[in-house]
Amino acid sequence: MIPVSRTTFPPHLLGALVASVTHAHTLEALARPLLELLQTATGMESTYLTRLDEEANFLYVLYARNSHRLTVPEGLSTPWAGSLSKRALEEGRFYTDDVAGCWGDSEVARSLGLVTYLAAPIRARNGELFGTLCAASDARRPISETVTHLMGLFAHLISQQVEREQLLAQLQQANASVATAALTDAVTQLPNRRALLEEMQRRLASCQERQALIVALVDMDNFKSINDRFGHEVGDQLLQAVAKRLRRMLRDNDMAARIGSDEFVVLAIEQRERADEAAAALSRRLESATRGRFKFDSVLIDYDGASVGAIVAETGCFSAQRLLNRADTAMNAVKQSRKHNAAFPLPTVLSIARYAWPVIE
Repeated sequence: MIPVSRTTFPPHLLGALVASVTHAHTLEALARPLLELLQTATGMESTYLTRLDEEANFLYVLYARNSHRLTVPEGLSTPWAGSLSKRALEEGRFYTDDVAGCWGDSEVARSLGLVTYLAAPIRARNGELFGTLCAASDARRPISETVTHLMGLFAHLISQQVEREQLLAQLQQANASVATAALTDAVTQLPNRRALLEEMQRRLASCQERQALIVALVDMDNFKSINDRFGHEVGDQLLQAVAKRLRRMLRDNDMAARIGSDEFVVLAIEQRERADEAAAALSRRLESATRGRFKFDSVLIDYDGASVGAIVAETGCFSAQRLLNRADTAMNAVKQSRKHNAAFPLPTVLSIARYAWPVIE
C-alpha cells in the first residue's frame, strides 16, 4: 500500500482536507470532497472510488469526480479479474502514464481512453480489501512524491470511515436483534405479551369508524398435565406446533402472539357490521386449528382443542389490557361450558406410540 507520510501539503489543500474530515459523517460525505481535492492535486481529469464485491467478483465505481474530457461514470462495473485495480495490486504498479503499454488488453481502459492511471488500495485493519482510490487522465500526467503520499493519506482516511460505518451497521444490527428479542417469545418465535399490547394499542388508535378490532384468547386446556407427564421439552414442542398452525390460518393483517405459558392471542380487523359474526367464526377456526394429533419422537398426543374466547372491541375503547381481560373472561366461560356440557366433552388423550401414526400438522 502507498505509505502515509508527514509530507507537507500546500496550505489550501490542507485546510480543505481538515474541513472535509471534520464535517464528514458518511462515506459519501468524506469521499466526494476528497475526490475533488485529489483532482486538484493530481491534475487528473477523473478521480473515483471503487468498491469490490468479492461474492459477485465485480468492481463498482461508487463515487466519481470528472472533467468534460474524461468521464468515469458512477455505477460503472467491471469484472474484478480484468480490472486495472486488480492488475495494479498484483503487479505493485500503482502509477503509470502508459496504460496502453502496461495493460493494452484492458477493454475498459481502451473505451475510456485512459493514458495515466494512479491507484491506492483501501483495506481494513485485517487486510480485507474494500476497493481502490483512483485517478486517471487521457493524457500523460507526471506525479510528485507529495501526490503519492496524498493518495495514501486519502485512502487511509477512507478506510477508517468504511470501518466506522461497518461498525455502526453491526451495532445497529445487534441493537435491532436485541429489540426483536425483547418483543419475541423464545419458544414459539411469535410476538410476546409486550409486543401484543403495543400492537393492540396501535390498532385501537388507527381503526377507522366502520372497523372493529377482534381479540381472541386461546387457552391450551390441560397443558399442565402434558408437561407433568411428558416433560417440558414435549410441552414446548406442542406449543411450537400450535404456533405453526396459528400462523398458517392467519390472514395478511392478522396477528398471533403468545402471552403466557399456555395462552395465545389472535388479533383481527373486521367491518363493524359483521364483527360479531366474524369473531364467532374466528373462535371456531382457532379451536379447530388446535385440535388434532401431535407426534413428537415416541410421544403421541391426541388433543381435543383449546378453549377460545373472542370479543369485539367496543367503539371508543382504547385500553389493550381491558380488552385482554374481556377476552380472558369470555375464554373462561367457554372453558367451563366445555367441561360441564356432556355434548362437548373435554378429553385430552395421551399415549405413547412406538410406531408411526397418522399425524395432523
